[in-house]
Amino acid sequence: MNDFFPSPEERGSEEITTDRAPDRIDLDAAPKDAPAPVEGSGCHGGKDRMLEAAKAAGKSDILEQYAKDYPVDPEKGPHDQPQSMCPAFGSLRVGLRMRRTATVLSGSACCVYGLTFTSHFYGARRTVGYVPFSSETLVTGKLFEDIKEAVEDLADPEQYDAIVVTNLCVPTASGVPLRLLKKQINGVRIIGIDVPGFGVPTHAEAKDILAGAMLKYAREEVEQGPVAAPRERTDKPTVTLLGEMFPADPVVIGQMLEPLGLAAGPVVPTREWRELYSALDGSVIAAIHPFYTASVREFEAAGRPIIGSAPVGADGTAAWLDAIGETMGLAKDKVDGVKNTMIGAIKGALAGSQIKGRITVSGYEGSELLVARLLIESGAEVPYVGSACPKTKWSDPDREWLEARGCRVNYRASLEEDIAAIEEFRPDLAVGTTPVVQHAKTKAIPSLYFTNLISARPLMGPAGAGSLATVINSAMGNKDRFDTMRDFFEGVGSEHAAGVWEDTPVDRPKFRKKYAALNEAARKASEAVGT
Repeated sequence: MNDFFPSPEERGSEEITTDRAPDRIDLDAAPKDAPAPVEGSGCHGGKDRMLEAAKAAGKSDILEQYAKDYPVDPEKGPHDQPQSMCPAFGSLRVGLRMRRTATVLSGSACCVYGLTFTSHFYGARRTVGYVPFSSETLVTGKLFEDIKEAVEDLADPEQYDAIVVTNLCVPTASGVPLRLLKKQINGVRIIGIDVPGFGVPTHAEAKDILAGAMLKYAREEVEQGPVAAPRERTDKPTVTLLGEMFPADPVVIGQMLEPLGLAAGPVVPTREWRELYSALDGSVIAAIHPFYTASVREFEAAGRPIIGSAPVGADGTAAWLDAIGETMGLAKDKVDGVKNTMIGAIKGALAGSQIKGRITVSGYEGSELLVARLLIESGAEVPYVGSACPKTKWSDPDREWLEARGCRVNYRASLEEDIAAIEEFRPDLAVGTTPVVQHAKTKAIPSLYFTNLISARPLMGPAGAGSLATVINSAMGNKDRFDTMRDFFEGVGSEHAAGVWEDTPVDRPKFRKKYAALNEAARKASEAVGT
């Protein structure tokens, strides 16, 4: 793809216009049979109601694609979709991490207010744009005009390479047509995506929605002609890394690849637009996080081969390097030489960082299976790993390895299933999401939050081999403290009787059942308004 990177002299200067087009929808470009937005499709409407409204408003193709890319398990009944934060948390994070990228949200004010937490939590120090709406602007289509005006005002090429506009639940359900936005304004790329909670199962998969949309845009740019050169270039073939990971991991992977005459390419999601071109230029794509379905589709459209799993632990590293060598057509003796060096270093690190105990693992980041592999190679017993992400063929190597060692792998794991695993296996340590950790601690079981304490550590190669032992062993060593706290608080009550009472409250299950039925009737009556 180096031919696509022109010199500054070849690029020349591009004419930039600042006049904004009138804020009107091009009705000729809109489907003639598109129905009007459906009333009564607010957040309170429920998943099924929102899905029906979105399809009636012309979003069937988007929702059908999401259903294929991010399938749920209907056999799990009411828990077919794992409990997670708002999926837009993920796509918003991707945009906020990119240089020269503006983010605009269209959704209910309460949702946007909550999502701005993302920018504070990750220290992005970025403004999150918001286009407010009322029932009138939503139903009449004026909201789209307001979005169009906001984007045109924001499209300053001196500040931005791209603007990401995201429809949340209500605008998606009402059919707000972001596809009708111009693809480029004043040289600034416009990326419009729908990220509804009723159509995207987890925030992790929402990262893929935006990453895939950007890759598609960048791939089409490459097909049209020369594009901007990356800040750093290498003459070696590169391996693009798909999925967020600890900053040290790409460095470690690069050290593994160097003796093979390869280099680590960009990590997708990227940190700036021009890195997308380099990612597409990779000789092979390593799906470190295996659920990036939309991104994989774009890489395959660019003719790039994909490999799964990751260089985690001795077995994982050996298999991953073999896959790289086979895909790249490298000499076997050359690959074996690197494998022997790396595996020796990894086994040495593992030997000095042993973990003894039973651990259950659950999370929603997508790297749960990799962590479970590393724990097992560190000496731990891992009977259960639950991931909120779906099963894909790119995770098959990890699943097969784990199952061969007696680990139950549960995709699209719900909170109820993760808690049931704790009750079944009674681990020495539970690694999981916040409510899983909370439940374990009430049972006096030491526990660690997966996202902040486990996935925020190196996992790859020799550096990852000993990275978990210290925090895991320290947490398991607190078992006596948990027993002491449990004994101290014994008798204070729980659930309806939590606290210290002179007269312990009497449980009234019949009352709860009665009011639950009344609440359900009121909800259904509210849904019926406007139908």
